[in-house]
Amino acid sequence: MSSIIAKILKEKSPQNDHMTVDLKFNGQLTQTDPHYKPVLIIGQLRHLNILKFSDIKLKLEPRVTEETFLKAVACLHPSPTDKISLYLDVATLAAVPLKCSRYNTPSRAHAITRLVKNHVLNVCEENVVIVCERSDLFASACAVVRAFPLYSRKTANNPNARVTNNDAAIKNTNDNNLGNSLVNVEFIIIEKNGTIAENALESIDLKCLHEIEKAIRLTARIIDTPCNEMNVDNFVEEVKCIAKDLKCESTIIRGEELRERGFGGIYGVGKAAAIPPALAVLSYEPKGAQETIALVGKGIVFDTGGLSIKGKTAMPGMKRDCGGAAAILGAFYAAVKCDFKQNLHAIFCLAENSVGPLATRPDDIHTLYSGRTVEINNTDAEGRLVLADGVCYAQKDLKANIILDMATLTGAQAIATGKYHGAVLTNSEEWEVNSKY
Repeated sequence: MSSIIAKILKEKSPQNDHMTVDLKFNGQLTQTDPHYKPVLIIGQLRHLNILKFSDIKLKLEPRVTEETFLKAVACLHPSPTDKISLYLDVATLAAVPLKCSRYNTPSRAHAITRLVKNHVLNVCEENVVIVCERSDLFASACAVVRAFPLYSRKTANNPNARVTNNDAAIKNTNDNNLGNSLVNVEFIIIEKNGTIAENALESIDLKCLHEIEKAIRLTARIIDTPCNEMNVDNFVEEVKCIAKDLKCESTIIRGEELRERGFGGIYGVGKAAAIPPALAVLSYEPKGAQETIALVGKGIVFDTGGLSIKGKTAMPGMKRDCGGAAAILGAFYAAVKCDFKQNLHAIFCLAENSVGPLATRPDDIHTLYSGRTVEINNTDAEGRLVLADGVCYAQKDLKANIILDMATLTGAQAIATGKYHGAVLTNSEEWEVNSKY
């Protein structure tokens, strides 16, 4: 049996091992033979039980019979997830967890990402089918996208992996010599009354999913890129590229200008680094807007902890401390591309929390942009300092009436809500409820 599977996968695999993954969202199920285009079907068990074979046969015939499909559904016992092969390893049925905690999106998005990562076959073309309620469609689509990051420097499969002597940034581009694999993402929508939706996704829905795919992969690429390729200069260039693409206004305040204009939080955190800190702003102001919304992101491109230095096990991975700013950049891009109707500003508080002669010391006092003074007890608590300047700028200069900040702020979050789900703090109950979706 294993030799048969290996033969099938060899037939599907491209001659060139250097592959990038393209994602395509389809408005309805397309007919494919899993022998040639593998399929992974994911859903909650209660939704899979609603499915009739006729609802999914386009993806399974002629390899899978109705009897096989129904028996497979009956054999699923997710704990927390479960999967069963319908035909060799190229047609797979998987169930996400039965239960949902108060911190978990009802779509079980974290489980969808893990299932896709573990069970796609990385061949020329394959399919992922999500069975879900309409309210979970967006979160489920985002979960699939997160399984396909762009950044890689592995020499085994990336001819662009060698970094130049001066550590110049190398962009991930689709080289003409590289092979592309295609993953089709399709949906079976379960209506509230338990029936299968008959209408295909509309073009506006597909446009939204396409733009959010680009935004998520942009965010992931920035977070995955190490600081020698994604320092403050590189991040500012990413912001400028998005500004050019969206035809939006951009403002960059850098280095000593931050100190002169009173941004004591950002300047104090980043002044010791070889590359100076920055406050970068993107602004989108459509006609007829009634509200002004500001998105503020913590962008610590690497966090040593400063003079309150992190231990050898805590410091690896701190390239991801710019995750808040990266996510804000992706969110801004997606919102503008999807014709957001209100004034929207994105504020990026960028710095490298480094060690050097100019580093902030415990007991130092900084004056923030708000005018408040702050005594530093722990230089590894830098995120709140840069965010304070960004949030104050949003309120004072941009006159935002809604402010949302995002940050990899504190390890206490993992204690409160675990490693899969972010912590949400807000003065609006409506926002807290909507954040699940």
